[in-house]
Amino acid sequence: MIALKELTAYLDDLLQIREVPDWKQAHNGLQVEGRARVRRIACAVDSSMQVLEAAREQEADLLLVHHGLYWQNIVPLTGINYRKAALLINAQMAVYSAHLPLDVHPEFGNNAVLARRLNLPATGVWGEKEGWPVGVWCQAERNRDDLLSQIRSELGVQPILAPGGPEHTQRIGVLTGAGADWLPQAAAAGLDTLITGEGPHHTYLQAEEMGINLIYAGHYATETVGVEALGKHLQARFGLEYCFLPHPTGL
Repeated sequence: MIALKELTAYLDDLLQIREVPDWKQAHNGLQVEGRARVRRIACAVDSSMQVLEAAREQEADLLLVHHGLYWQNIVPLTGINYRKAALLINAQMAVYSAHLPLDVHPEFGNNAVLARRLNLPATGVWGEKEGWPVGVWCQAERNRDDLLSQIRSELGVQPILAPGGPEHTQRIGVLTGAGADWLPQAAAAGLDTLITGEGPHHTYLQAEEMGINLIYAGHYATETVGVEALGKHLQARFGLEYCFLPHPTGL
């Protein structure tokens, strides 16, 4: 068991919550206070009502999520917002959110963890958000079909391929979630393959025209890996009980 203030201070420092730039509406860090001491943590990608209910059933003291409750400065506590707030307050359950700080962390971040799970040790970083590097890349000769097969095995999804690049890769980038928006930066970094979660329709055509293999492996699936890794780290470091709450969207 650990004090909530001590645990959140550790997470703030570990993830560089105050330093990593993000969208203003992300509100990274502690979003809802709960019990003063934490015994059990639950981790999930999203803070949907279904996830909150599952965390309550698990008697979690802290819910650690990638996509937090708040993406606006002020929201009325009505409808679903009220029901979420009421559940959390009645359960005395805290919520901690880490969006871009979790994506980019070199050890527990979505990009770094997914790259390791695909046997793609990071060679360097690429792309940026307000001057902060957001993606990782690897110098690796991999058969494109073998890479797709490994993604299917690791994430349990059927990836979609925009086959714009070579069948035998040389420079593979990883940027989870909606990383297809960084295609121009991927091309500028000399990548021939980009593994991401999702992207708008035009990014498929854009990848073909740029000569890049663009692999869409699912926004949800590619962002399960970071919170899982971070939760297991907290379990080992502080002796906390831990569980991951799956709620796949297929997107």
